[in-house]
Amino acid sequence: MQENAIEIVRATIDDLDLLVQLFDGYRQFYKQATDPAGARRFLKAHLEQVTSVIFLAFDTDTSGQRRASGFTQLYPSFSSVSMQRLWILNDLFVAPEARRTGTGTALLTHACQFARETGAKTLELSTAVDNYTAQSVYEAAGWKRDEEFYTYHYLC
Repeated sequence: MQENAIEIVRATIDDLDLLVQLFDGYRQFYKQATDPAGARRFLKAHLEQVTSVIFLAFDTDTSGQRRASGFTQLYPSFSSVSMQRLWILNDLFVAPEARRTGTGTALLTHACQFARETGAKTLELSTAVDNYTAQSVYEAAGWKRDEEFYTYHYLC
């Protein structure tokens, strides 16, 4: 694929069809069964209720067509200790055909800019311990692995 500009936009309900396809691919990457209808309900609710912020990446394919190439979804949270806002970068996905084009880095950069613009203290993310590709992208973009806190989960 030749070098081209990556455009990042804040997704709206009008982008739902594009997002569903990418989101379903993201879930399959994490070994979940395909569920476009469930993805549609989930994303539609978050977009309508403004409970998350989703950024959508566009690039141009080899035939010159504009395509949705990736997305990231941020959820708001807060730090009680610092009494400041933070954002959780919960999802980041780049379509297989758009990988190694800078799309992931562009989405990360845009998310960081958004976090700064909204006065956030920090932007946080988690990834699978064996997702080395993503880890290398995060670290190359200046993200630091947390070595101060452990993360625990409780299945309800």
